[in-house]
Amino acid sequence: MTMDGAVVVPGTTQGAQWVDDVLLAGPADDVCFRLPEPIDRATLRRLVRDRQSELAQSGLRPGGAAALRLPPSMAFVTHLLAVWRSGGQAILLDHRLTDYEVRRAIERLVPQVVVSPGRPVPSGLRTFVEVDTDVASYSGHPAGTAHVVVQLSSGSTGPSKVIGRTAEDLVEEVLRYTEIDGVPLRGERVILLPSMVHVLGLVGGLLYGLHAGIELVPPARLTGDAIVQAIASGTTPATVLGVPFHIGLLASVQEPPKLPQFKRMTTGGELVPAAVSQSFESKYGVPLGNMYGMTEVGVIGTDLYGEHRPAIRPAPGIEVRAVDGEIHIRRPESPYLGLSDPARWADGWLRTRDAGVVDDETGLVSIKGRLDSQVSVGGMKVDLTEVEYTLGTLRGVEAAVVVFDGSITAYLQLKERRDVTDLESELARRLAPYKRPRTLRILDQMPRTTTGKLVRDLTVLRKAAP
Repeated sequence: MTMDGAVVVPGTTQGAQWVDDVLLAGPADDVCFRLPEPIDRATLRRLVRDRQSELAQSGLRPGGAAALRLPPSMAFVTHLLAVWRSGGQAILLDHRLTDYEVRRAIERLVPQVVVSPGRPVPSGLRTFVEVDTDVASYSGHPAGTAHVVVQLSSGSTGPSKVIGRTAEDLVEEVLRYTEIDGVPLRGERVILLPSMVHVLGLVGGLLYGLHAGIELVPPARLTGDAIVQAIASGTTPATVLGVPFHIGLLASVQEPPKLPQFKRMTTGGELVPAAVSQSFESKYGVPLGNMYGMTEVGVIGTDLYGEHRPAIRPAPGIEVRAVDGEIHIRRPESPYLGLSDPARWADGWLRTRDAGVVDDETGLVSIKGRLDSQVSVGGMKVDLTEVEYTLGTLRGVEAAVVVFDGSITAYLQLKERRDVTDLESELARRLAPYKRPRTLRILDQMPRTTTGKLVRDLTVLRKAAP
Protein backbone atom coordinates (compact mmCIF):
# COMPACT_ATOMS: atom_id res chain seq x y z
CA MET A 1 0.00 0.00 0.00
CA THR A 2 0.99 3.61 -0.41
CA MET A 3 1.46 5.98 2.51
CA ASP A 4 -2.15 7.16 2.20
CA GLY A 5 -3.49 3.59 2.34
CA ALA A 6 -4.27 3.13 -1.36
CA VAL A 7 -3.54 -0.28 -2.85
CA VAL A 8 -0.66 -0.34 -5.35
CA VAL A 9 -1.53 -2.61 -8.27
CA PRO A 10 1.57 -4.08 -9.95
CA GLY A 11 1.64 -3.67 -13.71
CA THR A 12 1.16 -0.84 -16.13
CA THR A 13 -1.66 1.66 -16.31
CA GLN A 14 -3.47 -0.98 -18.39
CA GLY A 15 -3.21 -3.42 -15.48
CA ALA A 16 -2.20 -6.91 -16.58
CA GLN A 17 -2.93 -6.41 -20.28
CA TRP A 18 0.82 -6.39 -20.99
CA VAL A 19 0.94 -10.16 -20.43
CA ASP A 20 -1.51 -10.84 -23.27
CA ASP A 21 -0.10 -8.16 -25.55
CA VAL A 22 3.64 -8.81 -25.13
CA LEU A 23 3.98 -12.45 -24.05
CA LEU A 24 0.93 -14.49 -25.04
CA ALA A 25 -0.06 -12.88 -28.35
CA GLY A 26 0.55 -14.79 -31.56
CA PRO A 27 -0.81 -17.66 -33.68
CA ALA A 28 -2.53 -20.35 -31.64
CA ASP A 29 -0.47 -23.14 -33.22
CA ASP A 30 2.93 -21.54 -32.50
CA VAL A 31 5.02 -24.03 -30.50
CA CYS A 32 6.31 -22.26 -27.38
CA PHE A 33 7.92 -25.25 -25.63
CA ARG A 34 9.10 -28.70 -26.62
CA LEU A 35 9.33 -30.90 -23.52
CA PRO A 36 9.71 -33.08 -25.73
CA GLU A 37 5.96 -32.92 -26.42
CA PRO A 38 5.06 -29.58 -28.01
CA ILE A 39 3.16 -26.96 -26.02
CA ASP A 40 1.54 -24.51 -28.42
CA ARG A 41 0.39 -20.99 -27.65
CA ALA A 42 -3.29 -21.94 -27.40
CA THR A 43 -2.48 -24.60 -24.81
CA LEU A 44 -0.27 -22.19 -22.87
CA ARG A 45 -3.01 -19.55 -22.78
CA ARG A 46 -5.51 -22.13 -21.48
CA LEU A 47 -3.12 -23.36 -18.78
CA VAL A 48 -2.45 -19.79 -17.63
CA ARG A 49 -6.19 -19.06 -17.35
CA ASP A 50 -6.65 -22.25 -15.30
CA ARG A 51 -3.83 -21.27 -12.93
CA GLN A 52 -5.33 -17.79 -12.63
CA SER A 53 -8.65 -19.27 -11.44
CA GLU A 54 -6.85 -21.49 -8.89
CA LEU A 55 -4.87 -18.55 -7.51
CA ALA A 56 -8.04 -16.44 -7.22
CA GLN A 57 -9.70 -19.24 -5.24
CA SER A 58 -6.69 -19.20 -2.89
CA GLY A 59 -7.15 -15.50 -2.24
CA LEU A 60 -4.86 -13.77 -4.76
CA ARG A 61 -6.37 -10.48 -5.92
CA PRO A 62 -5.13 -7.60 -8.09
CA GLY A 63 -2.40 -5.92 -6.10
CA GLY A 64 -1.60 -9.11 -4.18
CA ALA A 65 1.75 -10.88 -3.89
CA ALA A 66 2.45 -14.56 -4.57
CA ALA A 67 5.72 -16.36 -3.83
CA LEU A 68 6.69 -19.10 -6.30
CA ARG A 69 9.01 -21.78 -4.96
CA LEU A 70 8.99 -24.03 -8.02
CA PRO A 71 11.66 -25.76 -10.09
CA PRO A 72 11.92 -25.08 -13.84
CA SER A 73 8.63 -26.52 -15.10
CA MET A 74 5.41 -25.69 -16.89
CA ALA A 75 3.98 -25.17 -13.41
CA PHE A 76 6.49 -22.35 -12.84
CA VAL A 77 5.83 -20.76 -16.24
CA THR A 78 2.04 -20.90 -16.01
CA HIS A 79 1.87 -19.74 -12.38
CA LEU A 80 4.20 -16.84 -13.09
CA LEU A 81 2.13 -15.65 -16.05
CA ALA A 82 -1.08 -16.23 -14.09
CA VAL A 83 0.13 -14.06 -11.18
CA TRP A 84 0.99 -11.27 -13.59
CA ARG A 85 -2.24 -11.68 -15.53
CA SER A 86 -4.09 -11.35 -12.20
CA GLY A 87 -2.41 -7.99 -11.60
CA GLY A 88 -0.21 -9.49 -8.88
CA GLN A 89 3.41 -9.38 -7.82
CA ALA A 90 5.49 -12.57 -8.26
CA ILE A 91 8.19 -13.26 -5.68
CA LEU A 92 10.64 -15.77 -7.17
CA LEU A 93 12.28 -18.17 -4.72
CA ASP A 94 14.77 -20.72 -6.04
CA HIS A 95 13.41 -24.19 -5.28
CA ARG A 96 16.90 -25.25 -4.11
CA LEU A 97 16.76 -22.87 -1.14
CA THR A 98 16.50 -24.57 2.24
CA ASP A 99 13.27 -24.43 4.24
CA TYR A 100 15.02 -22.03 6.63
CA GLU A 101 15.97 -19.67 3.79
CA VAL A 102 12.44 -19.81 2.39
CA ARG A 103 10.91 -19.03 5.80
CA ARG A 104 13.20 -16.03 6.17
CA ALA A 105 12.25 -14.79 2.70
CA ILE A 106 8.52 -15.19 3.39
CA GLU A 107 8.85 -13.37 6.73
CA ARG A 108 10.71 -10.60 4.92
CA LEU A 109 8.42 -10.27 1.89
CA VAL A 110 5.03 -11.40 3.40
CA PRO A 111 3.19 -12.74 0.32
CA GLN A 112 -0.50 -13.63 0.42
CA VAL A 113 -0.01 -16.91 -1.44
CA VAL A 114 2.91 -19.37 -1.65
CA VAL A 115 3.06 -21.94 -4.48
CA SER A 116 5.33 -24.93 -3.80
CA PRO A 117 5.75 -28.45 -5.19
CA GLY A 118 3.14 -30.84 -3.85
CA ARG A 119 5.83 -33.43 -3.14
CA PRO A 120 9.66 -33.38 -2.94
CA VAL A 121 11.32 -32.58 -6.27
CA PRO A 122 13.47 -35.54 -7.38
CA SER A 123 17.16 -34.77 -7.21
CA GLY A 124 19.24 -35.30 -10.31
CA LEU A 125 20.25 -33.60 -13.50
CA ARG A 126 16.85 -32.85 -15.02
CA THR A 127 16.54 -29.30 -16.35
CA PHE A 128 12.73 -29.25 -16.59
CA VAL A 129 10.45 -31.33 -14.41
CA GLU A 130 6.79 -32.19 -14.01
CA VAL A 131 5.44 -31.13 -10.62
CA ASP A 132 2.12 -31.02 -8.86
CA THR A 133 1.67 -27.81 -6.93
CA ASP A 134 0.45 -26.89 -3.48
CA VAL A 135 -1.05 -23.39 -3.16
CA ALA A 136 -1.03 -22.15 0.43
CA SER A 137 -2.71 -18.97 1.66
CA TYR A 138 -0.73 -16.79 4.05
CA SER A 139 -1.72 -13.83 6.20
CA GLY A 140 0.41 -11.52 4.10
CA HIS A 141 -0.54 -8.10 2.83
CA PRO A 142 -0.99 -6.63 -0.66
CA ALA A 143 2.17 -5.82 -2.56
CA GLY A 144 3.66 -2.65 -1.15
CA THR A 145 5.16 -1.54 -4.48
CA ALA A 146 4.25 -1.58 -8.16
CA HIS A 147 6.97 -4.13 -8.99
CA VAL A 148 5.61 -7.20 -10.80
CA VAL A 149 8.62 -9.37 -10.02
CA VAL A 150 10.75 -9.55 -6.90
CA GLN A 151 13.99 -11.50 -6.95
CA LEU A 152 16.78 -12.24 -4.53
CA SER A 153 20.32 -11.72 -5.77
CA SER A 154 22.40 -14.89 -5.99
CA GLY A 155 24.55 -13.97 -3.00
CA SER A 156 27.87 -15.32 -4.35
CA THR A 157 29.87 -12.73 -2.41
CA GLY A 158 27.54 -11.82 0.44
CA PRO A 159 23.92 -11.76 1.64
CA SER A 160 21.11 -11.59 -0.89
CA LYS A 161 19.51 -8.25 -1.81
CA VAL A 162 15.81 -7.83 -2.60
CA ILE A 163 15.37 -6.50 -6.12
CA GLY A 164 12.14 -5.37 -7.76
CA ARG A 165 11.27 -4.68 -11.39
CA THR A 166 8.13 -3.16 -12.88
CA ALA A 167 6.11 -4.38 -15.86
CA GLU A 168 7.35 -1.37 -17.85
CA ASP A 169 10.94 -2.32 -17.05
CA LEU A 170 10.47 -5.96 -18.10
CA VAL A 171 8.70 -5.01 -21.33
CA GLU A 172 11.43 -2.49 -22.10
CA GLU A 173 14.06 -5.21 -21.69
CA VAL A 174 12.15 -7.71 -23.84
CA LEU A 175 11.91 -5.10 -26.62
CA ARG A 176 15.61 -4.28 -26.11
CA TYR A 177 16.45 -7.89 -26.97
CA THR A 178 14.65 -7.50 -30.31
CA GLU A 179 17.13 -4.76 -31.26
CA ILE A 180 20.30 -6.73 -30.47
CA ASP A 181 22.07 -8.16 -33.50
CA GLY A 182 22.55 -11.91 -33.23
CA VAL A 183 19.65 -12.89 -30.95
CA PRO A 184 17.46 -15.85 -31.98
CA LEU A 185 14.62 -14.97 -34.36
CA ARG A 186 11.05 -16.16 -34.89
CA GLY A 187 10.93 -19.80 -35.91
CA GLU A 188 14.30 -20.61 -34.35
CA ARG A 189 15.00 -22.53 -31.13
CA VAL A 190 16.68 -21.73 -27.83
CA ILE A 191 18.19 -24.62 -25.87
CA LEU A 192 17.33 -23.23 -22.44
CA LEU A 193 19.82 -24.09 -19.68
CA PRO A 194 19.80 -21.30 -17.02
CA SER A 195 17.15 -21.25 -14.30
CA MET A 196 14.11 -19.10 -15.07
CA VAL A 197 14.16 -17.84 -11.48
CA HIS A 198 17.19 -15.73 -12.42
CA VAL A 199 17.37 -12.91 -14.93
CA LEU A 200 19.18 -14.59 -17.85
CA GLY A 201 16.75 -17.52 -18.03
CA LEU A 202 13.74 -15.40 -17.07
CA VAL A 203 14.00 -12.51 -19.53
CA GLY A 204 16.66 -13.63 -22.04
CA GLY A 205 15.06 -17.06 -22.31
CA LEU A 206 11.41 -17.26 -21.25
CA LEU A 207 10.01 -13.76 -21.78
CA TYR A 208 11.93 -12.88 -24.93
CA GLY A 209 11.25 -16.35 -26.34
CA LEU A 210 7.50 -16.01 -25.80
CA HIS A 211 7.45 -12.51 -27.30
CA ALA A 212 9.56 -13.34 -30.34
CA GLY A 213 7.89 -16.64 -31.27
CA ILE A 214 10.91 -18.80 -30.43
CA GLU A 215 10.67 -22.48 -29.50
CA LEU A 216 12.15 -23.06 -26.01
CA VAL A 217 13.77 -26.48 -25.65
CA PRO A 218 15.08 -27.56 -22.24
CA PRO A 219 17.34 -30.63 -22.63
CA ALA A 220 16.24 -33.85 -20.94
CA ARG A 221 19.20 -33.73 -18.54
CA LEU A 222 21.95 -31.31 -17.63
CA THR A 223 24.77 -33.17 -19.35
CA GLY A 224 26.85 -32.37 -22.40
CA ASP A 225 25.39 -35.30 -24.35
CA ALA A 226 21.80 -34.29 -23.52
CA ILE A 227 22.45 -30.71 -24.66
CA VAL A 228 23.85 -32.04 -27.95
CA GLN A 229 20.75 -34.25 -28.34
CA ALA A 230 18.49 -31.22 -27.79
CA ILE A 231 20.33 -29.28 -30.51
CA ALA A 232 20.06 -32.26 -32.89
CA SER A 233 16.36 -32.86 -32.11
CA GLY A 234 15.19 -30.29 -34.68
CA THR A 235 16.28 -28.86 -38.01
CA THR A 236 15.68 -25.18 -37.27
CA PRO A 237 18.60 -22.98 -36.12
CA ALA A 238 19.38 -23.43 -32.42
CA THR A 239 21.06 -21.10 -29.94
CA VAL A 240 22.25 -22.54 -26.64
CA LEU A 241 21.68 -20.11 -23.75
CA GLY A 242 23.67 -20.77 -20.59
CA VAL A 243 26.52 -19.83 -18.28
CA PRO A 244 30.22 -20.81 -18.36
CA PHE A 245 29.47 -24.02 -16.46
CA HIS A 246 27.31 -25.16 -19.39
CA ILE A 247 30.08 -24.39 -21.90
CA GLY A 248 32.27 -26.75 -19.91
CA LEU A 249 29.62 -29.46 -20.24
CA LEU A 250 29.53 -29.10 -24.02
CA ALA A 251 33.32 -28.91 -24.24
CA SER A 252 33.52 -32.21 -22.33
CA VAL A 253 31.62 -34.16 -25.04
CA GLN A 254 34.25 -36.41 -26.59
CA GLU A 255 33.09 -36.68 -30.22
CA PRO A 256 29.98 -34.58 -30.88
CA PRO A 257 28.15 -35.21 -34.16
CA LYS A 258 28.00 -32.62 -36.90
CA LEU A 259 25.38 -30.07 -35.92
CA PRO A 260 24.60 -27.81 -38.90
CA GLN A 261 21.63 -26.35 -36.99
CA PHE A 262 23.87 -25.20 -34.09
CA LYS A 263 23.93 -21.43 -34.64
CA ARG A 264 25.59 -20.00 -31.52
CA MET A 265 26.14 -20.35 -27.81
CA THR A 266 25.37 -17.29 -25.69
CA THR A 267 26.71 -17.17 -22.17
CA GLY A 268 26.01 -14.87 -19.26
CA GLY A 269 27.67 -14.67 -15.87
CA GLU A 270 31.37 -14.61 -15.18
CA LEU A 271 34.20 -14.51 -17.72
CA VAL A 272 34.84 -17.73 -19.62
CA PRO A 273 38.32 -19.18 -19.02
CA ALA A 274 40.42 -18.99 -22.18
CA ALA A 275 41.07 -22.75 -22.26
CA VAL A 276 37.32 -23.49 -22.08
CA SER A 277 36.38 -21.05 -24.85
CA GLN A 278 39.16 -22.37 -27.12
CA SER A 279 38.10 -25.97 -26.52
CA PHE A 280 34.46 -25.15 -27.21
CA GLU A 281 35.06 -23.18 -30.42
CA SER A 282 37.49 -25.73 -31.86
CA LYS A 283 35.05 -28.56 -31.13
CA TYR A 284 31.83 -26.99 -32.44
CA GLY A 285 32.95 -24.25 -34.83
CA VAL A 286 30.20 -21.81 -33.80
CA PRO A 287 30.47 -18.35 -32.22
CA LEU A 288 30.68 -18.17 -28.45
CA GLY A 289 28.69 -15.03 -27.67
CA ASN A 290 28.99 -13.12 -24.43
CA MET A 291 26.30 -11.28 -22.51
CA TYR A 292 26.81 -9.03 -19.49
CA GLY A 293 23.95 -8.21 -17.17
CA MET A 294 22.73 -8.22 -13.60
CA THR A 295 19.52 -8.95 -11.75
CA GLU A 296 18.94 -5.25 -11.07
CA VAL A 297 19.00 -4.25 -14.77
CA GLY A 298 18.79 -7.31 -16.98
CA VAL A 299 20.93 -7.31 -20.11
CA ILE A 300 23.52 -4.50 -20.11
CA GLY A 301 25.73 -5.36 -23.07
CA THR A 302 26.51 -8.14 -25.53
CA ASP A 303 29.11 -9.52 -27.91
CA LEU A 304 27.07 -12.27 -29.57
CA TYR A 305 29.53 -12.88 -32.41
CA GLY A 306 32.56 -13.16 -30.13
CA GLU A 307 34.27 -10.30 -31.97
CA HIS A 308 35.33 -8.17 -29.01
CA ARG A 309 35.95 -10.72 -26.23
CA PRO A 310 36.15 -9.93 -23.39
CA ALA A 311 34.65 -6.48 -24.19
CA ILE A 312 30.93 -5.99 -24.84
CA ARG A 313 28.83 -3.33 -26.58
CA PRO A 314 26.08 -1.67 -24.47
CA ALA A 315 22.60 -2.89 -25.37
CA PRO A 316 20.25 -0.39 -27.07
CA GLY A 317 18.98 2.18 -24.57
CA ILE A 318 21.56 1.31 -21.90
CA GLU A 319 23.88 4.10 -20.78
CA VAL A 320 27.16 3.01 -19.22
CA ARG A 321 30.00 5.00 -17.69
CA ALA A 322 33.15 4.22 -15.73
CA VAL A 323 33.89 6.25 -12.59
CA ASP A 324 37.16 5.62 -10.74
CA GLY A 325 37.41 2.25 -12.44
CA GLU A 326 33.85 1.16 -11.54
CA ILE A 327 31.07 0.49 -14.06
CA HIS A 328 27.89 2.55 -13.49
CA ILE A 329 24.55 2.01 -15.25
CA ARG A 330 21.95 4.76 -15.71
CA ARG A 331 18.78 3.81 -13.78
CA PRO A 332 16.03 6.36 -13.07
CA GLU A 333 15.23 4.81 -9.67
CA SER A 334 16.72 2.35 -7.23
CA PRO A 335 16.02 -1.32 -8.03
CA TYR A 336 16.24 -2.27 -4.35
CA LEU A 337 13.21 -2.71 -2.13
CA GLY A 338 13.43 -0.91 1.19
CA LEU A 339 15.82 1.89 2.01
CA SER A 340 18.06 2.86 -0.89
CA ASP A 341 21.77 2.37 -0.26
CA PRO A 342 23.63 5.38 -1.73
CA ALA A 343 26.69 3.16 -2.05
CA ARG A 344 24.76 1.14 -4.66
CA TRP A 345 22.37 3.67 -6.24
CA ALA A 346 22.40 7.46 -6.18
CA ASP A 347 21.62 10.37 -8.51
CA GLY A 348 20.20 8.12 -11.22
CA TRP A 349 23.21 5.76 -11.44
CA LEU A 350 23.56 2.17 -10.28
CA ARG A 351 27.01 1.23 -9.01
CA THR A 352 27.66 -2.30 -10.23
CA ARG A 353 30.71 -3.02 -8.05
CA ASP A 354 32.29 -4.35 -11.25
CA ALA A 355 35.68 -2.96 -12.23
CA GLY A 356 35.92 -1.88 -15.84
CA VAL A 357 36.64 0.73 -18.48
CA VAL A 358 34.66 2.30 -21.32
CA ASP A 359 36.52 3.02 -24.57
CA ASP A 360 35.76 6.63 -25.53
CA GLU A 361 36.16 5.95 -29.25
CA THR A 362 34.36 2.63 -29.73
CA GLY A 363 32.01 2.70 -26.72
CA LEU A 364 33.04 -0.89 -25.90
CA VAL A 365 32.94 -1.83 -22.23
CA SER A 366 35.61 -4.10 -20.74
CA ILE A 367 34.74 -5.75 -17.44
CA LYS A 368 37.81 -6.38 -15.32
CA GLY A 369 36.16 -8.32 -12.50
CA ARG A 370 34.78 -7.35 -9.12
CA LEU A 371 36.16 -4.26 -7.40
CA ASP A 372 36.68 -6.33 -4.29
CA SER A 373 39.01 -8.58 -6.33
CA GLN A 374 41.78 -5.96 -6.18
CA VAL A 375 44.19 -6.41 -3.26
CA SER A 376 47.56 -5.06 -2.16
CA VAL A 377 50.49 -7.45 -1.76
CA GLY A 378 53.66 -5.86 -0.43
CA GLY A 379 52.46 -2.48 -1.68
CA MET A 380 51.77 -3.88 -5.18
CA LYS A 381 48.22 -3.97 -6.56
CA VAL A 382 47.05 -7.43 -7.66
CA ASP A 383 43.81 -8.10 -9.53
CA LEU A 384 42.65 -11.53 -8.37
CA THR A 385 40.55 -11.82 -11.54
CA GLU A 386 43.76 -11.74 -13.61
CA VAL A 387 45.22 -14.51 -11.46
CA GLU A 388 42.03 -16.58 -11.89
CA TYR A 389 42.10 -16.07 -15.66
CA THR A 390 45.75 -17.12 -15.86
CA LEU A 391 45.09 -20.24 -13.80
CA GLY A 392 42.29 -21.08 -16.22
CA THR A 393 44.79 -21.19 -19.09
CA LEU A 394 46.79 -23.98 -17.44
CA ARG A 395 46.33 -27.50 -18.79
CA GLY A 396 43.84 -29.52 -16.80
CA VAL A 397 42.28 -26.63 -14.86
CA GLU A 398 38.50 -26.70 -15.17
CA ALA A 399 37.60 -23.93 -12.70
CA ALA A 400 39.47 -21.56 -10.40
CA VAL A 401 38.63 -19.11 -7.62
CA VAL A 402 41.32 -16.87 -6.15
CA VAL A 403 40.81 -15.13 -2.80
CA PHE A 404 42.89 -13.06 -0.42
CA ASP A 405 43.19 -14.66 3.01
CA GLY A 406 46.14 -12.73 4.40
CA SER A 407 47.86 -14.02 1.28
CA ILE A 408 46.67 -15.05 -2.19
CA THR A 409 45.03 -18.48 -2.13
CA ALA A 410 43.70 -20.37 -5.16
CA TYR A 411 41.02 -23.07 -5.14
CA LEU A 412 41.05 -25.27 -8.23
CA GLN A 413 38.94 -27.97 -9.81
CA LEU A 414 40.88 -30.17 -12.24
CA LYS A 415 39.60 -32.25 -15.15
CA GLU A 416 42.76 -34.34 -15.18
CA ARG A 417 45.26 -35.28 -12.51
CA ARG A 418 48.05 -32.71 -12.18
CA ASP A 419 50.85 -32.43 -9.67
CA VAL A 420 50.63 -29.18 -7.69
CA THR A 421 54.35 -28.57 -8.16
CA ASP A 422 53.92 -28.75 -11.95
CA LEU A 423 51.03 -26.28 -11.81
CA GLU A 424 53.11 -23.89 -9.73
CA SER A 425 56.01 -24.15 -12.18
CA GLU A 426 53.72 -23.41 -15.12
CA LEU A 427 52.20 -20.46 -13.30
CA ALA A 428 55.67 -19.08 -12.47
CA ARG A 429 56.28 -18.65 -16.21
CA ARG A 430 53.09 -16.59 -16.63
CA LEU A 431 52.75 -14.43 -13.51
CA ALA A 432 55.09 -12.14 -11.62
CA PRO A 433 56.10 -13.53 -8.19
CA TYR A 434 53.96 -11.07 -6.19
CA LYS A 435 50.83 -12.14 -8.13
CA ARG A 436 51.22 -15.88 -7.58
CA PRO A 437 49.05 -17.73 -5.06
CA ARG A 438 50.86 -18.67 -1.87
CA THR A 439 48.67 -21.80 -1.69
CA LEU A 440 46.89 -23.96 -4.28
CA ARG A 441 44.00 -26.05 -2.92
CA ILE A 442 42.52 -28.76 -5.16
CA LEU A 443 38.78 -29.50 -4.78
CA ASP A 444 36.80 -32.38 -6.27
CA GLN A 445 33.94 -29.95 -6.98
CA MET A 446 33.95 -26.16 -6.74
CA PRO A 447 31.03 -24.67 -4.76
CA ARG A 448 28.58 -22.81 -7.00
CA THR A 449 25.55 -20.60 -6.50
CA THR A 450 22.08 -21.57 -7.74
CA THR A 451 22.86 -19.62 -10.95
CA GLY A 452 26.01 -21.67 -11.60
CA LYS A 453 28.45 -18.94 -10.57
CA LEU A 454 31.55 -19.94 -8.65
CA VAL A 455 31.24 -19.10 -4.94
CA ARG A 456 33.91 -16.75 -3.62
CA ASP A 457 32.86 -16.73 0.02
CA LEU A 458 35.95 -17.66 2.03
CA THR A 459 34.02 -19.60 4.70
CA VAL A 460 32.34 -21.81 2.08
CA LEU A 461 35.60 -22.42 0.24
CA ARG A 462 37.43 -23.37 3.44
CA LYS A 463 34.73 -25.92 4.28
CA ALA A 464 34.95 -27.41 0.78
CA ALA A 465 38.74 -27.76 0.89
CA PRO A 466 40.17 -31.10 2.00
